[in-house]
Order: sequence, then C-alpha cells, then structure tokens
Amino acid sequence: MRPRRIVVISDFQDGSWSDEDLPSHRSFETLWSSGSRGSPPLSIPDTNDVVVDGGYIERLPLAALKDGLVDCSEIWTHWRGGDPPPEWRSGNPSLVRRSFRMNGPEAPFASNDMLGHIEAFGAPEILCVWGLGVSEEIMLACRDSFKIYNSIDAPALRVPFEVSRHFDLVITGAEWQSEVVRARHPDMRTVVMPIGPEFASEMTFRPLNLPKIYDVIYVAAAQPYKRHDMLFEALGKLPRSLRTLCVFGYGELVPELRRHADALGINVDFIEPPGIAFDDVNRLMNQSRIGVVCGVDDGAPAILTEYMLAGIPVLANSALRCGLQYIMPETGRMASEQDFHDGIRDLLGLADGMKPRETVLENWTWQHSISRLRDLMNDR
Repeated sequence: MRPRRIVVISDFQDGSWSDEDLPSHRSFETLWSSGSRGSPPLSIPDTNDVVVDGGYIERLPLAALKDGLVDCSEIWTHWRGGDPPPEWRSGNPSLVRRSFRMNGPEAPFASNDMLGHIEAFGAPEILCVWGLGVSEEIMLACRDSFKIYNSIDAPALRVPFEVSRHFDLVITGAEWQSEVVRARHPDMRTVVMPIGPEFASEMTFRPLNLPKIYDVIYVAAAQPYKRHDMLFEALGKLPRSLRTLCVFGYGELVPELRRHADALGINVDFIEPPGIAFDDVNRLMNQSRIGVVCGVDDGAPAILTEYMLAGIPVLANSALRCGLQYIMPETGRMASEQDFHDGIRDLLGLADGMKPRETVLENWTWQHSISRLRDLMNDR
C-alpha cells in the first residue's frame, strides 16, 4: 500500500553545475520506477517510536509523523549537477532526505528529476514548500496534495503568482505578512504559526543545570541582516566584564565581526562556521544567562523559543518584523537599537525570576502546533 507522506521541499542547494544533458521527466520517471535512481517511499512501521527533534526544517514533518497525520516523512532539496546522491538519513532515522537534480539556477526551481519521482510514486498527501519555491509544473503534479507555503523570511511571499495561487494554506510569521498574502490572494487561508518558533522541540533544547559562563549568547548566521553590529555597539556601552558568545552556523562576516569586537574592546568569544551540533548549542545556551535576537528583516527566528526551552530569557530588537509575539513578561523583553544596552542590563537583572521554558511548553511546542495544523487541514 502506498504510504501517506509529508514532503517538505526546502530551497537548499548543493553540488556543482555540470554540462551533462538533462534527461526528460519521463526518463527520470523510468529511472525512479526501476529502482535505479533510488528507493521508493516507505512507511514507518510504528510512529509511536518517532522522536521530534532537530532543526526547524525537520520538526514539522516529524511532528506530522508522530501525530499520525502521515506514516512517511521526507525532506527534499536541490542538486546543481548531474549526480545527486542517493537518499539518506541523518540525525533522525524517521526522516528520509532526497536531493533532486535542478533544471537550472532560476527560482522558483524546476526539476525534471522531481517530476519523474512524483509521476513514479504519486504526490504526497501533504506538500510543504519553503522559501524560493518550486515551479508551477511541480505544483500541478501535486494538485491533490494539501499544499502549504512558508517564506521562512521577512517577505511574506517569495514565489510568483502562478506558483502561490496553488497553495491551500500559507503559514506566516506575523499578521502583517498574512495581510500581504491576502492582498495578492483574497481567498487564501493564512495562519500565523511560523515553523521555527511554533514547532519547538522540548527534547532538543532543555535545561542542564550548568554553571553560567557567559552573560549573553547570540546564535545567528554571520550575515548583515542578523545585526551583530547592533549587539556589539550595545556591549560597548556596558562594563567590559560582561562575557558574550556568538555562535555562527554559516555566514561570511566572521572576520569583519572579529575586527569590530576588537576595535570596541568588548569581551566576545566566537564559534565559527560550519557550526556545532544541537546538543552543543543547547549546552552553551545553558551556560549563558540570556539570549538575544538583533535582526529586523527576519522571518520569526526559531532561536526565540529554542533559547527559552533551554531555560534562558530573550532580549529581542523591538523592530523585529516577525516573532515579537513570543516576547512576553515571562519569556523576555524588547528594546530598541538605541536602548539595547539598557535592555541587556535590565534583563540580566530579571533573568533568574522568569519562566521562559514553562511558557513555551504551555503554548508553542510541536504538540500544540500540529494540533492546529490538523484542524486547519480538516477544515479544507
């Protein structure tokens, strides 16, 4: 029997472009059907054994699997050359990853390889498309799927009209994003339920009762939109005894940020790309007193509730465009760029009396969010 699947298509790309001829989608269908291109989708024997953990890309499909909405969960990404790797499992054995050859670099991404797979094995019951999206041909091949979109960024829609019109539900990070979606598609259903903060895993991030080494931790890409400069300027107005840790998963600004910190004479340690495992991030959060989120044009960063689940409150930039709904009296504070130094000082004084983890457990873990998603799908 064909498995009931959820497929998440991320806009992540890997591989290198090549001059190999691009087979047709029919050729790929033949390769997939014969087994020479990869294994068919398979059901999980017992979804009770599924653990919902990992990063924000993994947690929603794993939650759907654990909840029983589906019995097969996959993440699809894009491959630039003619030799995509076979399917693999990494981190969580319940989650299959597949990489599909791209037709070209233009977004939304077209893929004869992906079309061939869908034609060979059928469309998934639930199709989630994140970020820069996929071609209309892929959307049409999945016409019977329940199709969900999330931009995972500040712009509410990063796909053209001919793609976005096919979605059944658009997940947004703030009400203003929902208004943008409805301005393009007046009858489109939306829900403010960003996949990072709202599908939080209480097992991935948790208290460890460790001594505090750092006053402030910032876990964010070394890219301009994360506004490390704002944090450093704030730290420059505070006592040099404050210790800060910056953890980068990726990004190109590390040398520049080191120079900035040195010029200000502030006490900052750096963990450089390619980053560290979730267990190590959780340990470092537990060794810090507060977490910060400094960006403005950001799509409700997952780190907001990840800090909180580790037991530390959050100071967020009051200009953050998506995600301020998670800053409550029990979870943290907001401060403007001009007053961020005061915000750091004040939150350090309040941190021990706050209850960030308990608040997330009551409101925003994956159990709450998958129940909301199930209700939205049932109302289709």
